Amino acid sequence: MNESRPKAKDFAGFYRATLAPLRRYLARLVGCRTEAQDLAHDAYARIFPAMREGQVKAPQAFLYTTARRLAINRLRHRDRAQTQSVATETLDTAMATGPGVAQTVMARQEFAQLERALAQLPPGCRAVLLLRKVELLSHKEIARRLGVTQSTVEKQQVRAVRLLREALDGAPSAGAPVEGAPPSDRRKIEAKP
Repeated sequence: MNESRPKAKDFAGFYRATLAPLRRYLARLVGCRTEAQDLAHDAYARIFPAMREGQVKAPQAFLYTTARRLAINRLRHRDRAQTQSVATETLDTAMATGPGVAQTVMARQEFAQLERALAQLPPGCRAVLLLRKVELLSHKEIARRLGVTQSTVEKQQVRAVRLLREALDGAPSAGAPVEGAPPSDRRKIEAKP
Protein backbone atom coordinates (compact mmCIF):
# COMPACT_ATOMS: atom_id res chain seq x y z
CA MET A 1 0.00 0.00 0.00
CA ASN A 2 2.96 2.33 0.55
CA GLU A 3 3.95 1.84 -3.09
CA SER A 4 0.57 3.08 -4.42
CA ARG A 5 0.76 6.41 -2.57
CA PRO A 6 3.97 7.62 -4.16
CA LYS A 7 2.58 6.55 -7.54
CA ALA A 8 -0.67 8.44 -6.86
CA LYS A 9 1.39 11.49 -5.87
CA ASP A 10 3.48 11.04 -9.01
CA PHE A 11 0.30 10.90 -11.14
CA ALA A 12 -1.14 14.02 -9.45
CA GLY A 13 2.09 15.92 -10.17
CA PHE A 14 2.15 14.58 -13.73
CA TYR A 15 -1.51 15.64 -14.16
CA ARG A 16 -0.83 19.20 -12.93
CA ALA A 17 2.27 19.56 -15.09
CA THR A 18 0.72 18.26 -18.32
CA LEU A 19 -2.93 19.35 -18.15
CA ALA A 20 -2.67 22.89 -19.60
CA PRO A 21 -0.32 21.98 -22.48
CA LEU A 22 -2.41 18.91 -23.31
CA ARG A 23 -5.63 20.97 -23.43
CA ARG A 24 -3.97 23.53 -25.75
CA TYR A 25 -2.71 20.74 -28.01
CA LEU A 26 -6.13 19.11 -28.18
CA ALA A 27 -7.89 22.46 -28.72
CA ARG A 28 -5.68 23.03 -31.78
CA LEU A 29 -6.53 19.54 -33.07
CA VAL A 30 -10.31 19.65 -32.59
CA GLY A 31 -10.90 23.42 -32.71
CA CYS A 32 -12.97 23.56 -29.53
CA ARG A 33 -11.79 24.19 -25.97
CA THR A 34 -14.72 22.37 -24.39
CA GLU A 35 -14.11 19.27 -26.48
CA ALA A 36 -10.40 19.53 -25.68
CA GLN A 37 -11.21 19.43 -21.95
CA ASP A 38 -13.38 16.34 -22.45
CA LEU A 39 -10.71 14.62 -24.48
CA ALA A 40 -7.99 15.45 -21.95
CA HIS A 41 -10.13 13.98 -19.18
CA ASP A 42 -10.71 10.82 -21.24
CA ALA A 43 -6.98 10.52 -22.00
CA TYR A 44 -6.01 10.78 -18.31
CA ALA A 45 -8.69 8.25 -17.40
CA ARG A 46 -7.29 5.81 -19.96
CA ILE A 47 -3.62 6.11 -19.02
CA PHE A 48 -4.04 6.16 -15.21
CA PRO A 49 -4.45 2.36 -14.80
CA ALA A 50 -1.32 1.68 -16.91
CA MET A 51 0.70 4.27 -14.99
CA ARG A 52 -0.52 2.92 -11.66
CA GLU A 53 0.70 -0.55 -12.68
CA GLY A 54 4.09 0.90 -13.68
CA GLN A 55 3.77 -0.27 -17.30
CA VAL A 56 4.53 3.15 -18.83
CA LYS A 57 8.17 4.11 -19.46
CA ALA A 58 7.45 7.48 -21.17
CA PRO A 59 4.24 8.81 -19.56
CA GLN A 60 4.10 12.10 -21.47
CA ALA A 61 4.49 10.39 -24.86
CA PHE A 62 1.89 7.79 -23.86
CA LEU A 63 -0.50 10.56 -22.75
CA TYR A 64 -0.13 12.59 -25.96
CA THR A 65 -0.45 9.49 -28.17
CA THR A 66 -3.61 8.43 -26.35
CA ALA A 67 -5.04 11.97 -26.50
CA ARG A 68 -4.21 12.31 -30.22
CA ARG A 69 -5.96 9.01 -31.01
CA LEU A 70 -9.02 10.05 -29.01
CA ALA A 71 -9.08 13.39 -30.87
CA ILE A 72 -8.81 11.66 -34.25
CA ASN A 73 -11.68 9.34 -33.32
CA ARG A 74 -13.76 12.32 -32.22
CA LEU A 75 -13.03 14.16 -35.49
CA ARG A 76 -13.96 11.08 -37.52
CA HIS A 77 -17.20 10.76 -35.59
CA ARG A 78 -17.92 14.48 -36.06
CA ASP A 79 -17.22 14.29 -39.81
CA ARG A 80 -19.41 11.20 -40.10
CA ALA A 81 -22.20 12.89 -38.17
CA GLN A 82 -21.94 16.04 -40.30
CA THR A 83 -21.93 13.99 -43.51
CA GLN A 84 -25.00 12.08 -42.35
CA SER A 85 -26.67 15.33 -41.31
CA VAL A 86 -26.01 16.96 -44.69
CA ALA A 87 -27.19 13.82 -46.47
CA THR A 88 -30.34 13.72 -44.36
CA GLU A 89 -31.06 17.41 -44.97
CA THR A 90 -30.50 16.96 -48.71
CA LEU A 91 -32.78 13.93 -48.75
CA ASP A 92 -35.43 15.73 -46.71
CA THR A 93 -35.29 18.69 -49.08
CA ALA A 94 -35.50 16.44 -52.11
CA MET A 95 -38.40 14.49 -50.64
CA ALA A 96 -40.24 17.53 -49.31
CA THR A 97 -43.87 16.93 -50.00
CA GLY A 98 -44.78 20.54 -50.53
CA PRO A 99 -47.87 21.16 -52.59
CA GLY A 100 -47.40 20.75 -56.29
CA VAL A 101 -48.83 23.05 -58.93
CA ALA A 102 -52.02 21.02 -59.27
CA GLN A 103 -52.60 20.97 -55.51
CA THR A 104 -52.00 24.71 -55.27
CA VAL A 105 -54.44 25.44 -58.09
CA MET A 106 -57.09 23.18 -56.53
CA ALA A 107 -56.62 24.77 -53.11
CA ARG A 108 -57.01 28.25 -54.60
CA GLN A 109 -60.14 27.21 -56.45
CA GLU A 110 -61.64 25.69 -53.29
CA PHE A 111 -60.81 28.83 -51.33
CA ALA A 112 -62.44 31.03 -53.98
CA GLN A 113 -65.52 28.78 -53.89
CA LEU A 114 -65.64 29.10 -50.08
CA GLU A 115 -65.35 32.89 -50.30
CA ARG A 116 -68.24 33.03 -52.80
CA ALA A 117 -70.36 30.73 -50.62
CA LEU A 118 -69.67 32.86 -47.52
CA ALA A 119 -70.56 36.03 -49.44
CA GLN A 120 -73.93 34.49 -50.42
CA LEU A 121 -74.90 33.74 -46.81
CA PRO A 122 -77.44 36.04 -45.17
CA PRO A 123 -75.64 38.70 -43.08
CA GLY A 124 -76.79 37.28 -39.72
CA CYS A 125 -75.74 33.73 -40.57
CA ARG A 126 -72.38 34.92 -41.94
CA ALA A 127 -71.67 37.01 -38.83
CA VAL A 128 -72.51 34.15 -36.46
CA LEU A 129 -70.48 31.61 -38.44
CA LEU A 130 -67.40 33.84 -38.65
CA LEU A 131 -67.56 34.73 -34.96
CA ARG A 132 -67.87 31.06 -34.05
CA LYS A 133 -65.36 29.50 -36.44
CA VAL A 134 -62.82 32.29 -36.97
CA GLU A 135 -62.85 34.17 -33.68
CA LEU A 136 -63.75 31.00 -31.71
CA LEU A 137 -66.38 32.71 -29.57
CA SER A 138 -68.96 30.73 -27.62
CA HIS A 139 -72.67 30.95 -28.46
CA LYS A 140 -73.16 33.04 -25.34
CA GLU A 141 -70.42 35.52 -26.31
CA ILE A 142 -71.77 35.81 -29.85
CA ALA A 143 -75.30 36.45 -28.54
CA ARG A 144 -73.99 39.16 -26.24
CA ARG A 145 -71.94 40.78 -29.02
CA LEU A 146 -74.77 40.75 -31.59
CA GLY A 147 -77.54 41.60 -29.12
CA VAL A 148 -79.60 38.48 -29.87
CA THR A 149 -80.59 35.43 -27.87
CA GLN A 150 -78.37 32.38 -27.61
CA SER A 151 -81.07 30.32 -29.31
CA THR A 152 -80.98 32.67 -32.30
CA VAL A 153 -77.21 32.28 -32.52
CA GLU A 154 -77.52 28.48 -32.51
CA LYS A 155 -80.21 28.53 -35.20
CA GLN A 156 -78.24 30.98 -37.35
CA GLN A 157 -75.15 28.78 -37.11
CA VAL A 158 -77.07 25.64 -38.08
CA ARG A 159 -78.61 27.52 -41.02
CA ALA A 160 -75.21 28.90 -42.09
CA VAL A 161 -73.63 25.43 -42.04
CA ARG A 162 -76.52 23.97 -44.02
CA LEU A 163 -76.35 26.74 -46.65
CA LEU A 164 -72.58 26.41 -46.94
CA ARG A 165 -72.83 22.65 -47.34
CA GLU A 166 -75.39 23.09 -50.12
CA ALA A 167 -73.29 25.74 -51.86
CA LEU A 168 -69.97 23.88 -51.62
CA ASP A 169 -70.74 20.28 -52.43
CA GLY A 170 -74.44 19.97 -53.04
CA ALA A 171 -74.94 18.06 -49.78
CA PRO A 172 -78.58 17.64 -48.82
CA SER A 173 -79.95 20.21 -46.45
CA ALA A 174 -80.78 19.51 -42.82
CA GLY A 175 -83.96 17.52 -42.56
CA ALA A 176 -83.54 15.75 -45.93
CA PRO A 177 -83.43 11.96 -45.90
CA VAL A 178 -80.11 10.23 -46.36
CA GLU A 179 -79.87 8.84 -49.88
CA GLY A 180 -79.53 5.10 -50.25
CA ALA A 181 -81.11 4.30 -46.89
CA PRO A 182 -84.10 1.94 -46.88
CA PRO A 183 -87.43 3.81 -46.51
CA SER A 184 -88.08 2.33 -43.05
CA ASP A 185 -84.59 3.22 -41.82
CA ARG A 186 -84.10 6.75 -43.21
CA ARG A 187 -82.42 9.22 -40.94
CA LYS A 188 -82.32 12.98 -41.09
CA ILE A 189 -79.01 14.79 -41.55
CA GLU A 190 -78.38 17.21 -38.75
CA ALA A 191 -76.00 20.14 -38.97
CA LYS A 192 -73.61 19.98 -36.04
CA PRO A 193 -72.42 23.23 -34.36
